[in-house]
Amino acid sequence: MSNRPNAPPAHTLGPKALALDGREVDLLHYIHNRPDIKQLRGNPQKVIAAIDDYHSEFNILMNVGAVKGAFVTDLIAERKPSVMIELGGYVGYSAILFGDAIRANGGKQFLSIEKNPEVAAVANQLVDLAGLRDTVRILVGPSDEVLRELVRDRKEITQVEMIFIDHWQKLYRPDLWLLEELDVLIPGTSVLLADNVIMPGAPEYLEWVQATTGQKRELVKKLDVGSLTPNPNLVYETTVSEFDTTFGKDGVAVTRVMGEQSA
Repeated sequence: MSNRPNAPPAHTLGPKALALDGREVDLLHYIHNRPDIKQLRGNPQKVIAAIDDYHSEFNILMNVGAVKGAFVTDLIAERKPSVMIELGGYVGYSAILFGDAIRANGGKQFLSIEKNPEVAAVANQLVDLAGLRDTVRILVGPSDEVLRELVRDRKEITQVEMIFIDHWQKLYRPDLWLLEELDVLIPGTSVLLADNVIMPGAPEYLEWVQATTGQKRELVKKLDVGSLTPNPNLVYETTVSEFDTTFGKDGVAVTRVMGEQSA
C-alpha cells in the first residue's frame, strides 16, 4: 500500500483542489487490503462505508458525502427515474450510492461521465466490487462530447429524467445549454441537481436557472454562447438546499423543468 499523505485542513481547500495527488489510487489499495473485503463484495452500502472510513481516517476525498447523498437518494426514491446521468464521477462514490438507489427504485441505469481516465478506472473497480456492474456505467471523456454521443450519435438518450451535475463549476451552464440544445429536457419530467453551488459556487449556472424566460432571452443576446444554442424559453423552478459538509456550508440546486413559453 502506498504512503498516505496527511490531508490539509478542510477549510483551506475547495473540493476540486483535493483530487489527483495519488489518494484516489491509494483508496483502492486501502479497500482491497481491508480484512472485511469479502463482506464488501456485492454490498454497495458497505463499499460506501469503506470509502467514508478512508475519507475520515486518512485523506479527504471530494465525494458528495452522506448528508447530501441522502438528500439525492430521497429525490431518486421520490421521482423513480429509469435512467440517471452524472457529470463528474470521480472515484465512483456517487455512482455507487445513486446507482444502488436507482436499482432499488426500479430504475435501469446510472450513467456516470468522468473526464479523467485514472479516477474513472478507480470508479470502475469500486462499482464492480459493489456488484453494480449491470446498473452503473462509467463513461470516460469530456461531458459535452459524451452527452452529444449519447444523444445524437448512439441515440441512447432521448430525454433526461434526472441529472446530477458535479464536475467543474464553469461547465455547469454550458452543459445545461447543451442539454437544452439537444432537446432532452422534458417539462414535467426532467430534474437537474447541481452540487457545490454555494462553495465553491456556480453563480453563472444559478443566474440562468433562476432567471425568467424574458431575462434569459436578454442574457442570450449579451453572453458569448459560442456554438451552443440555449433555449431561454424553458421555464425552470429552482430551490437551493444548504448543508454543512466537510468543506463548510454548501448547497445543492434542484431545478425542475416546468414548461416552455413561446418567445
